[in-house]
Amino acid sequence: MAKGLLGKKLGMTQIFDENGKVIPVTVIETGPCVVTQIRNEETDGYNALQLGFGAIKEKKVTKPQKGHFAKAGVAATKYLKEFKYPNTADYQLGQEIRLEDVFAEGEYVDVTGLTKGKGYAGVIKRWGFSRGPMSHGVSLRHRPTGSLGGRTPARVLPGRKMSGRLGNEKVTIQKLLVVKVDAQRNLLLIKGSVPGVKGCLLTVKQTVKNIK
Repeated sequence: MAKGLLGKKLGMTQIFDENGKVIPVTVIETGPCVVTQIRNEETDGYNALQLGFGAIKEKKVTKPQKGHFAKAGVAATKYLKEFKYPNTADYQLGQEIRLEDVFAEGEYVDVTGLTKGKGYAGVIKRWGFSRGPMSHGVSLRHRPTGSLGGRTPARVLPGRKMSGRLGNEKVTIQKLLVVKVDAQRNLLLIKGSVPGVKGCLLTVKQTVKNIK
């Protein structure tokens, strides 16, 4: 079971280590998150915490949501997500979980987010196909899909790489190094890039891979 928090991507920058080496990092405003629901083995069959993150206008909260937040005794949040914390009995409804309670410098995390949506794309941009010849009788057919299969069977087989929507997919990047934890400003600096545009919602969890 991996602990985690919700956060917002602020962008990328670079910092320097003690040897003067440049480290590209992504800055994520991680937490604080509040406990809005506690799952346990007796009632739900598994242990988990539902965490809320982000401010939301009161007029955008539905009546069922208002009742849910009122039961937990917390203010309404924009996002809700469950994390499988191992010891849910140690937490209480309305408790605030901060960045320094979960992550530390030198640890590795898994980051999940929606990739940038690029709209409808052809096979060259989407799959890296090569273009056709630019001369020798070829006109208006420089970037086509090409053959979709042989005569038998007389249909397009499932899984054929074709044009379509590119991006806007849920992607997880595993085993990213936590370079710095700024507890005062709730900022998590992670080495490398993560999915999504600036301001998007990210899920940051302790990595599930072996650390070697």
